[in-house]
Amino acid sequence: MGGWDALPGHVKNAGARSIKSLFDTDPARFADFSVTLGDFLMDFSKCNIDRPTLAALLDIAAQARVADRRDAMFAGGKINETENRAVLHTALRNLDGAPVLVDGTDVMPGVRATLGRMRTFAGRVRAGAHQGAGGTMTDVVHIGTGGSYLGPAMATRALSPCHDGPGVHFVTNADGADSADTLKALNPATTLVLIASKTFTTTETMMNAKTARSWLLAAIPQSRLGAHMVALSSADGRAAAFGVHPDHVFGFQDWVGGRTSVWGAVGLSLMLAIGPENFRMFLEGGQAMDRHFQTAPLAANMPVLLALTGIWHAGACGYDTRAVLPYDQRLARLPAYLQQLDMESNGKGVAMDGSPLRHHSGPIIWGEPGTGGQHAFYQSLHQGTRIIPCEFLIARTGHEPELAHQHRFLLANCLAQSEALLLGRSLECARAMMAARGLEGAELERQAAHRVFPGNRPSVTMLYDRLTPRTLGMIIALYEHRVFVEGVIWGINSFDQWGVELGKELALSLMPVLTGERDGADRDASTRMLARSIRRGQA
Repeated sequence: MGGWDALPGHVKNAGARSIKSLFDTDPARFADFSVTLGDFLMDFSKCNIDRPTLAALLDIAAQARVADRRDAMFAGGKINETENRAVLHTALRNLDGAPVLVDGTDVMPGVRATLGRMRTFAGRVRAGAHQGAGGTMTDVVHIGTGGSYLGPAMATRALSPCHDGPGVHFVTNADGADSADTLKALNPATTLVLIASKTFTTTETMMNAKTARSWLLAAIPQSRLGAHMVALSSADGRAAAFGVHPDHVFGFQDWVGGRTSVWGAVGLSLMLAIGPENFRMFLEGGQAMDRHFQTAPLAANMPVLLALTGIWHAGACGYDTRAVLPYDQRLARLPAYLQQLDMESNGKGVAMDGSPLRHHSGPIIWGEPGTGGQHAFYQSLHQGTRIIPCEFLIARTGHEPELAHQHRFLLANCLAQSEALLLGRSLECARAMMAARGLEGAELERQAAHRVFPGNRPSVTMLYDRLTPRTLGMIIALYEHRVFVEGVIWGINSFDQWGVELGKELALSLMPVLTGERDGADRDASTRMLARSIRRGQA
């Protein structure tokens, strides 16, 4: 018996032991259950996975033909089968320029050309050579939604120590408050607006783009509008009709999904903030992880091993959520970015062949940065009734040498949390604590019970020297490939997102109901009555 059929037995065995016991019986456990790539270390030794379980998980990966699917992706195969598309965000960071063919055509000349245009344009803006109606561009507003917002917003915040260009701001929500609060603090005469929409039809993005255009035109001449707008889009005609100069349109192909688009044109806002050279280092980090993913044996392959911990926790042990816990304030948006990357990719209920899945697919992803979370939801992590696998990320050193003492405190807290999840605190220890405080009898027992930590809760820790552009590139690429591997093993298509469509379609059809142009008799009773209440409140 092997593969999926073997996992219930491994789960049973894991339930009869503690993770700590695996360390007690295996002195080499840390070395064998961790993997490094340069200064980047991933430690998964604090998961309840022993050698036979890891072998079974690797067998599942082999049976799912992970290596074959990986090679097909990098080669331009149309692995997005429901849309008949290649999946080639990796080509955007293929800095060596080796040919990548899609339908017999090498895509790399186009990738290099776009990157070159981005470098030139970003250089001109940052140097003050690209002038707005009021002179040098002091600010950039990036308008997008989904991955075309989350990727650059997360990365721009993460790399704030590298910022030496214009201030970069982001607008995503259709709620007018997002645009209003962002734009009111800026000078339109020195603001560049980037509109990220592949088709230039995304409803929320174009609504915010029209608001930004009106804001610009209220302060600058119509003749200068083109200098203030950029389209990150493949719809040249629509962008031109909107007022974007043809030289300011940066396209990307249908083999780049929104949630993996930060590496190309959608990353222009990041390049404007940190500069072309730092952006190249960001790409280098992604490429380094790509090479590792392509060449390392599965048993020593960081994305594969991270994926297998996810398969074990969500697919075998039944842990429905996963907490991403960066001990780095600048990675505050990483959990939200990974939430979209993972849940939009692997939140599927249908297999590749169209049949219903017989098991759960991707877990719920959530998290917050650093010590703030310790004073919030960590209570549930340590003593709640649900087991929530945790993934910690932290740098060995920070960017502020004068605050090195605070970084040491941060490191101590990060390591202490994973240790506490592993070891817990026994009832005997809690009793001794209460006895030392002078408690006796029933009150001692009552108070001790509240101070027991079950422990035996799994975590993965990722440790790197410092959060640099290259390191961030490695982190993002690691998680991209992890999502891919999990999707292959679950037998789903990780690269479509039909689940986002129905709600958008219904929203458009509800607009005339909210304005009173239609009575909404065809809607369900709840929606109809809510719409009626909204109309009454707006009357």
